[in-house]
Amino acid sequence: MEHYDKQFCLEVWGDFACFTRPEFKVERVTYDVITPSAARAIFEAIFWKPAIKWIINRIEVLAPIQTMNIRRNEVGATAGKTSIYIEQARQQRNAIILRDVHYRIWATLKFIPVNERPVEVRSKDKKELAEENPGKYNAMFERRASKGQCFNQPYLGCREFSAYFRLVQPDESLTPPINESKDLQYMLYDMDFESSQSNPNPIFFHAQMENGVIEVPAPNSNELLR
Repeated sequence: MEHYDKQFCLEVWGDFACFTRPEFKVERVTYDVITPSAARAIFEAIFWKPAIKWIINRIEVLAPIQTMNIRRNEVGATAGKTSIYIEQARQQRNAIILRDVHYRIWATLKFIPVNERPVEVRSKDKKELAEENPGKYNAMFERRASKGQCFNQPYLGCREFSAYFRLVQPDESLTPPINESKDLQYMLYDMDFESSQSNPNPIFFHAQMENGVIEVPAPNSNELLR
């Protein structure tokens, strides 16, 4: 880990969650736990800049895994140049979701050097780029997370399933994760936007939960399946 990278921890919970498995085409079926990409989205909802990226390191499950069946109204059409009439395009679909979820998520805020950013980002005002420093971004996230501030409402897989969060302090005594181990099979890690912005490829990994803890592979790990 580079000297300017810093690890943070959030406790995240909510009444309902749905981290949809991509192999189910019509009905929504959730993974047993939050995916790294959904966890990353929560950190980004609190704080994100082109100069940083979030890397999920570890997921701890703090509440028993519980599922339930619901029926949801969804729109069976894709937004385009023409208008969508909700009453005509509405469809009811079954969904298997999670309830009463509670996680502790560890993530690294990684500072991206200017020469590694896209060209359009590097073209910013030179004075503004010169004022950037990792400590500034670390402090900004810590301040926002400790106050419960976010740019948009974090959610647990689906936008209607709001996520609540709090920043875990480094010297805080932690409650242990659930005493359960389970092979979670292949889980979505993230989407590879570097290969294509318009048609990104999914990345998977073999997720193992040991005593309520899931260790997430690093972005350059051989454990990732592209």
